[in-house]
Amino acid sequence: MVRTTYKRTAHRWRLLALMLFAVFLAFGSFWLVQVMQSQGDDVERASLGNEPDYIIDNFSFVRMSDVGKPRYVISGERLTHRPVANTSEIEKPVVHSVAIERPPLTITANHGLVNQDQNQIDLTGNVDIQRPGSATSQPLHIRTEAMTFYPDDEIAKTDKPVRMIIGSATIDAVGAVVNNATQRALLGQGQAVYPPRPAR
Repeated sequence: MVRTTYKRTAHRWRLLALMLFAVFLAFGSFWLVQVMQSQGDDVERASLGNEPDYIIDNFSFVRMSDVGKPRYVISGERLTHRPVANTSEIEKPVVHSVAIERPPLTITANHGLVNQDQNQIDLTGNVDIQRPGSATSQPLHIRTEAMTFYPDDEIAKTDKPVRMIIGSATIDAVGAVVNNATQRALLGQGQAVYPPRPAR
């Protein structure tokens, strides 16, 4: 009788050990699957993270002022947005500053990179800035190869060689800061050529 009880108890312990082993094996397998899936998602995010989330052809973007009037317009042949850095690449960008209280400023280039977080546009390749004359300022034309434009402040900066034509004067310099809001320009070291004064 005692022997039978012992055999049943031993059988139960073996069955319990086997069941616990199966439970641990199931949990271990589930954990391993979760880890592998998580690593796969990380690899997929890393590989796809720099891929564009949207592309727009022949786009136009209008930024409004606090009073509901257009401040500037950005257009181009193609806009490619990349979500990781929150940047937009623009082919053939055109930037129009259309504040009604001062002459409009137009900037064109081959390429543009818009940083949404810092509200700046890095323009490269045949950067051309034009502003018509007004009652208080002469016409302005600037050419350079690279320039950073801050559209909310209407400030353009570059450390590259620039050619600036103000009215009939031509200035070649290295580096420039152009503030369209104040209609002033600060140039680096360079040379200015003024036409001769008309004879009296």
